[in-house]
Parts: sequence; structure tokens; C-alpha cells
Amino acid sequence: MTIQDTDLIALTGLLAREGFLAADEEAQALIARAAGDVEVLEALVARRLTGEPLAWIIGYTTFCDLTVRVHPGVYVPRWLTEPLARRAAERLPEGGAAVDLCTGSGAIAMTMRAAHRGATVVGSDCDEDAIACATANGVEAYRGDLFAPLPPELRGRVDVVVGVVPYVPTRELPLLQRDTFTFEGALAYDGGADGTEILGRAVDESPAWLRSGGALLLELGGGQADLLSGVLARRGFADVVLHADEDGDLRGIEATLRR
Repeated sequence: MTIQDTDLIALTGLLAREGFLAADEEAQALIARAAGDVEVLEALVARRLTGEPLAWIIGYTTFCDLTVRVHPGVYVPRWLTEPLARRAAERLPEGGAAVDLCTGSGAIAMTMRAAHRGATVVGSDCDEDAIACATANGVEAYRGDLFAPLPPELRGRVDVVVGVVPYVPTRELPLLQRDTFTFEGALAYDGGADGTEILGRAVDESPAWLRSGGALLLELGGGQADLLSGVLARRGFADVVLHADEDGDLRGIEATLRR
């Protein structure tokens, strides 16, 4: 049996009834992945109905107009992170160097590299599956904690450090959507008591790698910018800019190293 146009309509309706907001787009993606095989499509839909991320099922997502491979088990880049990635690319000069902390699939690193083909862009992540995924996406990725695994020759000459590090306060983890920890582990989310445990380390360790005038961009939320103000000042960062989304919610922070 082959997949008909009526199957698209039926699948869109099913996904919509199950609460998937982009039901039509998801239905098209699942049908394309099934490549005309009805049994394969049924298996893919069954997986999606459990809440498994669509990107894991079809093998990719779109981020900043790029097709990003996403292996099962790897954090799926969110569209809310796209402005941070684009801003990081804007701060990266031609022929410069950038570091993407907690790179995951490598989506932010890919965005910077696409904008500046001559730049040196590397990523780090402590998760083995993430490193394999980022590498498959063409990212020069190193396994380890934040800056620890990076090539030492980058110290003091990086133009941009960017990262979506874990920043959800531990007590708020149960508030995340119910399917999150069915498939994704707390490793990608848990930022400690107030969410700034790893954010603070990223700020504290960045000056050893950034050149003077280099930029630090981090995704965060809530009142975390205020919580980081002290360590930013102590470590020589100035010109702090807060980035909010269309609803006015804090999404990121940008600061420049002055020394």
C-alpha cells in the first residue's frame, strides 16, 4: 500500500487532536520520512504519539535555516535559541574564533560557521552521543566539561563564547513539560539550586579563553541576569545587554570582556 493525500489529512487531524501544535508540518515530515511505506509511517506515528521528539524520529530539525541532524538521545535545539545563535554569528569576525559550550547537536556552532566560513568554530559537550552528533554535523567537537577539553592554543584568542548550558533551577525541573524527562535527561537542564551553577562557571572560566573585546553570550531566564551581575563585573565583563523574546521574557545575556 502507498500513502495517499487523504493520509496527510487524517494524520494532521490525529496529531492536532493529540495536542501537537504544528500538526500539518509534523504530518508532512513523518510522511516524507516514511517514503511511501505505510507500515513505516504507522511505526513513526506511534513513536510520536508517545511524545518522543520529532527530530529524533525523522533524524533532523531546522535551526537558523540550516538542516541539523539530531541523533536519538541528543538535546534538540529550540527555535527560541535562534536569536542567540544569530547574535553570536554577528559578533564573530571574519577569520575569528568561537567556542560553543554544551554544543549538543552543534546547531549554534553550525550557525556561526555558516556565516563565517573562514572562522575557527569548536564545540564542547560532556555527552558522548552529543559529540558524535555534532561531529556528524561537521562541527569540530571535543568531549569534556566546558572549556576543559578544548585545544590549548585557543586560550586568549577566542572572539565569541556562546552556550546553552543547563540553567533550569533544580526545584523547577518538575514544571517542565511532562514528556521532557521521558526522553531527555536532566543533564541538559539542571542548573543547580538557582539555575546559575553552570552559568556562573561559564562566566568565571571564559576570560582565560576570550581576547580583550571578545563576547560572551549565554541563554538564561528569570532573574538569572541579576544573579550573574557580580561575577560578570569581577571577571572584567562590561557592556552587558539583556536579550528578551517577543513576550518580553528574558532569554539571553551578552557581555564584552574589557581588560
